[in-house]
Amino acid sequence: MADESTPKAHDLQALLSSDGRDFLVRNNGDQVKTSDLTGKTVGLYFSASWCGPCRRFTPKLIETYTGLHPKSTSNDFEVVFVSADRDEDSFNDYFSKMPWLAVPFSDAEARDRLNALFEVNGIPQLVIVGPDGEVVSEDGVGVVGDYGVDGYPFTEERLKELKDEEERARREQSLRSLLVSTSRDFLVSSDGTQVPVASLEGKIVGLYFSASAYHPCVDFTEKLVEVHGELIKKGESFQVVLVSLDGDEDSFKESLEGMPWLALPFNDKTCSKLLRYFELSALPTLAIIGQDGKTLHPNVAELVEEYGAQAYPFTPEKVAELEAIEKARKEAQTLESILVLGYRDFVIRNGGSKVLVSELVGKNILLYFSAHWCPPCRAFLPKLIEAYHEIKAKDDGFEVIFISSDRDQEAFNEFFSSMPWLALPFGDERKKSLSRTFKVSGIPTVIAIGANGKTVTDEARGIIMTHGAKAYPFTAERLKELEEEIEEMAKGWPEKLKSALHDEHELHLTRRDSYICDGCNDQGTGWSFYCRECDFDLHPNCALVKDEDTANGDADHGEQAPNEGWVCDGNVCTKA
Repeated sequence: MADESTPKAHDLQALLSSDGRDFLVRNNGDQVKTSDLTGKTVGLYFSASWCGPCRRFTPKLIETYTGLHPKSTSNDFEVVFVSADRDEDSFNDYFSKMPWLAVPFSDAEARDRLNALFEVNGIPQLVIVGPDGEVVSEDGVGVVGDYGVDGYPFTEERLKELKDEEERARREQSLRSLLVSTSRDFLVSSDGTQVPVASLEGKIVGLYFSASAYHPCVDFTEKLVEVHGELIKKGESFQVVLVSLDGDEDSFKESLEGMPWLALPFNDKTCSKLLRYFELSALPTLAIIGQDGKTLHPNVAELVEEYGAQAYPFTPEKVAELEAIEKARKEAQTLESILVLGYRDFVIRNGGSKVLVSELVGKNILLYFSAHWCPPCRAFLPKLIEAYHEIKAKDDGFEVIFISSDRDQEAFNEFFSSMPWLALPFGDERKKSLSRTFKVSGIPTVIAIGANGKTVTDEARGIIMTHGAKAYPFTAERLKELEEEIEEMAKGWPEKLKSALHDEHELHLTRRDSYICDGCNDQGTGWSFYCRECDFDLHPNCALVKDEDTANGDADHGEQAPNEGWVCDGNVCTKA
């Protein structure tokens, strides 16, 4: 009896054939016998023209495919396109750009069979089958994306070799090992001049990972040019090398034009190697390589944004020094220190009248980063307005200041007109400094500032969504009190119950930060009687009603129970 752990060997010739068809096709109409794949490593490429990720991956696979074929006179690697296109015209247009084989589009049965056999739940998917018919990798997209030609024949053994090489390269890292390839030992300047990598040895080098069309990179490039200029003016040995993530050469050239630094050539293979090597997870990223060729810091973009040239030379000692400065700044923070910049010492009301920041000192303030174009911001706004009125009715020493990311004055005016609080004027330069101070990376964001001018929490949005006005003044102490109140509230409640509103399963008493009650359609927080299997929630006051009241439709939730066999969730009723 075969060991269940032994990989299954597939008969590709049988899998790729059908009754009356024993061939695959090329994009010029030529037929290739499926038997010609015997003894080859084959990539089954599940893809479609309508799929954006597929269109982005296909050029990488083409590059790998064409790179492998000249190296092997026997052409022992082949790719077979298994299309998920909706019609033959789309298939033909997409396939026309591919240098490999395909299952004929007309053979939908074979394509469906392959999808089912290899459990294709998403595309692109590249299943690599070895010469013996065993699946070498189900993650061919990741393997080819990471290693390209170097990954061939894509076996676990080859991937281990590559990872071992990478680990050795980390231990023995130098500027050459990072930036020089077998075919290139130079970088390029903005005018196209080739500059030897050797000329950078002994300098502190910043590897700048950027995409010219990505707005945060555009903003950071401006800052980096300024910092680079300051350091060069001071005589520091600092050089920047652009590692461009642009997808076309024109964008690459435009991003490099006029820049005071060097770059890896467009679409250089070293770019993808460096992305993996530095485990890139954010843009912009500025990785710092020390004078000895070793990595000083994996990403100082935030430090450069915050401290500019003061962050140089980016050593651990300098980072520790900056952290001490940051700690001292936070301890000394006042409302005026964060909201007053030069002559700008005011915020505005609707209508444009000014309110001096000095008049707000001593109040509890929420800084509300938001924009009209942002759907989550528009969805959160009514909840914040509700909390604002509740808090304001009890404590006039409370205010909200809108800090806009709107794209024009008109959008700002329209959005601000729906708010009952204050704002920074549109386009105010303080917005940038506040975003940097509080490290705002997304909107809506709400920062709570206490009466003493210190930051209470940078997570006020989530707190308001969960607790509303009850969380005021958003301190850790108040949140602890709320937690105790929530725990006390549930004492004496059953841990599980049955409800006529959901008689399929028992409902379990569950802590839920925020939900919509399927009984009354109102938002709930804290506790819910919840069915995880059906994602069904009931407020405790909707669940803890007498069965006879529920049956008569007199329950507090005000809704009739759904018909048998149906589940009503929000505004939609669906078959259970």
